[in-house]
Amino acid sequence: MTNIDWKDKKNLTMLADFYEFTMANGYFECGLKDQIAYFDMFFRAIPDDGGFAIMAGVEQLIEYLKNLKFSEEDIEYFRSKNMFSEEFLDYLRNFKFECDVWAVPEGTPIFPSEPIVIVRGPIIQAQIIETMILLTVNHQSLIATKANRIVRAAEGRPVMEFGSRRAQGYEGAILGARAAYIGGTVGTACTIVDRDFSIPALGTMAHSWIQMFPTELDAFKAYARIYPDNCVLLVDTYNVLKSGIPNAIKTFDEEIVPRGFRPKGIRIDSGDIAYLSKEARKMLDEAGYEDCPIIASSGLDEYVIKDLLNQGAKIDSFGVGERLITAKSEPVFGGVYKLTAIEENGEIIPKIKVSENVGKITTPGFKQVYRLYDKDSGKAIADVVTLHDEEIDESKPYEIFHPIYTWKRKTLTNFRARKLLVQLFDKGKQVYQSPPIDEIREYCKEQINTLWDEVLRFENPHEYFVDLSKPLWEIKDRLLKEYE
Repeated sequence: MTNIDWKDKKNLTMLADFYEFTMANGYFECGLKDQIAYFDMFFRAIPDDGGFAIMAGVEQLIEYLKNLKFSEEDIEYFRSKNMFSEEFLDYLRNFKFECDVWAVPEGTPIFPSEPIVIVRGPIIQAQIIETMILLTVNHQSLIATKANRIVRAAEGRPVMEFGSRRAQGYEGAILGARAAYIGGTVGTACTIVDRDFSIPALGTMAHSWIQMFPTELDAFKAYARIYPDNCVLLVDTYNVLKSGIPNAIKTFDEEIVPRGFRPKGIRIDSGDIAYLSKEARKMLDEAGYEDCPIIASSGLDEYVIKDLLNQGAKIDSFGVGERLITAKSEPVFGGVYKLTAIEENGEIIPKIKVSENVGKITTPGFKQVYRLYDKDSGKAIADVVTLHDEEIDESKPYEIFHPIYTWKRKTLTNFRARKLLVQLFDKGKQVYQSPPIDEIREYCKEQINTLWDEVLRFENPHEYFVDLSKPLWEIKDRLLKEYE
């Protein structure tokens, strides 16, 4: 199952900034409703000063665009504002989505200043979907990126997403868990996500379970008798080393092993986890439970996990909550949506936004993004943003250059070029089917493996090259000079 019931019950067409509709009404009144426009979504900086981000949210973007419609209740709302013409309200009543949409597939590493979503269509339609495009892709890309940082910090140890109760709203919990899975987590604490996305729901017990019984040992044994084949015990309710681990071992001896099973783990949720995990490992090993995993949770992120492992902590897997599901260290993915061209009599007229802040100058035109790979190593060399109909000939040397410091140039040979943007909608008709979530997750892992280690560094990663093709650079340079 991919399309979830709670989402289908909601019409999200009205989830838009109010100025989208005031502009739309204005376009209508100015006779521009059929004017074809092009918009790019891109982002300017990678969260946590990382080397790359991860694209996510495309499936939900498709579902949103498939279901655009205005109800009579929506029409009455607009009428009550006394700002919108009746002709415009009739247009909304008979609204039919007719845009072309392209996007980078979910799970793909993405970089600043390159388009990750492109919309072409009538200006009103392309304008009013801005908010939801940004909301959908910004949120899930942020969480997928943060999750992957945490997963990489764990150095192959499984990471579970435990953040539902700390998420910013129920959609943040559900879609955040989905994005975290794309980024590499092995499962989630959120049950509805398992039901609706087939992402494994994982969990053991809370301290309340243990407190409900006369003793910790009684609580452990009761749980073990109910779940002998999946017994993970929370050992820090009272004292990890004096009671938690000894009682866990006794429970394993008396309730798990006699039934023909092995313990699935113990979880430590507080205290000095590095020290406690090392002592717990000794105690479990001495008792014959070398195969019993130790799970750590509580206040974890990529930096804490790296520190724990550097201290020799004996941890086999991690449960990560609020710092993952909220991307607490940098909780904003700064994607923006900008007009880049219009069509007049079938001709594409590039548009540019100029700013004294160089980072806010847009790249004009209707574009494609190529990723260039070294044929020998399979590693990604650079991304090149081109005009939409440009082809990069792999059989010939290809020169890339920095779009600002243009003297920085490199000629590539023996490379492979891959187009990143795929078409989602053709004149409003869906032409792309999102892959199953497990395929997206595996694709993400494969694509990250194409990045050089220098890009994967947590501290001061190498800046991955995102260049403009010569024809596109010339258009941008010409427009900039026109506005000097």
